[in-house]
Amino acid sequence: MWRGRRGLLRPSGCGVEELRCRRREREAALRKARREQQLVSKRLLRDEATEEAEGGRVVVILGEAQIQEFLRLAQRGIEEKERERALVSLRRGLQHPETQQTFIRLEGSIRTLVGLLTSNKALLQLEAARCLHELSHSEQSAVAEACLPATSYLLTYLSGHSSDFIELCLYTLGNLIVESEAVRRQLLPQGIVPALAACIQSPHLTVLEALGYALSQLLQAKEAPEKIIPLVLGSTLPQHILQLLQPGPKLNLGVAVEFAWCLHYIICSQVNNALLITQGALTTLGLLLLDLAAAVQRTEDAGLELVCGQLVCPVVRCLSNLLTEAAAETVGGPMHLQDERVLAALFILLQFFLHKQPSLLPEGLWLLNNLTANSPSFCTSLISLDLIEPLLHLLSVSNVVSVLADSLPSEPPGKPNYSVSMNIYCVSMFRQHQSSFQIVVK
Repeated sequence: MWRGRRGLLRPSGCGVEELRCRRREREAALRKARREQQLVSKRLLRDEATEEAEGGRVVVILGEAQIQEFLRLAQRGIEEKERERALVSLRRGLQHPETQQTFIRLEGSIRTLVGLLTSNKALLQLEAARCLHELSHSEQSAVAEACLPATSYLLTYLSGHSSDFIELCLYTLGNLIVESEAVRRQLLPQGIVPALAACIQSPHLTVLEALGYALSQLLQAKEAPEKIIPLVLGSTLPQHILQLLQPGPKLNLGVAVEFAWCLHYIICSQVNNALLITQGALTTLGLLLLDLAAAVQRTEDAGLELVCGQLVCPVVRCLSNLLTEAAAETVGGPMHLQDERVLAALFILLQFFLHKQPSLLPEGLWLLNNLTANSPSFCTSLISLDLIEPLLHLLSVSNVVSVLADSLPSEPPGKPNYSVSMNIYCVSMFRQHQSSFQIVVK
């Protein structure tokens, strides 16, 4: 998920590099397992007003005869209301896994549903799309793959005028994307990347949030670095993603969270991070970090705190990984991050979320490590801003530092050696006060 930016000097000591290599391999395996587990996560979009109206109803398992009757009425009912009610009943039944299995086994069921999806009756279209959405949320890959005939129509409707319908199509596509490579293999030639690139210009926040979800699911696919991310980088999506992450009155935190994770998956692929840097990713992310630090200082809203915490993690990871790129040095690297303010913002966020979201601590320390590596200005700022003591406190309560104390010099130098990360230098200072303290970075 994140990589270290090394200084020119390496700690000497028997087996340190070997231990680090083994640790990285273990962490890579753990991250892969977590990523694969996240890939099967899906979202269910249901109309709140409808759910409240149907709140007292128990989901009934439908048999073949009932499903066939509902499909017949939906297709050939005399009145439009009768056809709509049949689809509503079918949708309720499809909330149960057993009904889903029965439905896909019935010959022509998906074809009938797709026919209703493409009808010229808006209400029937919407209910048919909701039925497909229920199927897309299934935990059975066979159910999702049965929806393949509908994917081209779902993509087409992304260019429609109804924001609610577009949102529903996006969440349905996002659910289908994660299920199998067969689904993604069909969506790519159908033009899912250009469709998403066109959709990202929508003025509707609900559409943008749904788009961020669908795109993040696509970017997490195992074949993404070879087949998907090059297409994304060749589109207008990166520029629009960075625009949506720009701090200011138009920034929406829910949308920003979705697209910050999208950016994180793109950066982790290392397909072309130099392009993102030249497009201003370092500056945008640095300014966003400043904005988040200011937000948590002035808010007492627990909900806002939660969303800010969700956004800090991908932003910090993106910055950490971009700073390891050679292109970061070429375009000015850390200097694009407004040195002192970024350091201050990072410490504000780490201290604010230390107990509320302790998992952010290792992420923040890794960013600090990458900021201070080979950067005299950042190292000097740590001292001038009196951040050494707060740093030592954070190190003392964490178990995430990857340097063994015995591999560090027994006496700290008179001033920081700028070819070594300030993070490591501070640890060597800390060792004087707690000689038995062993620092292990994870």
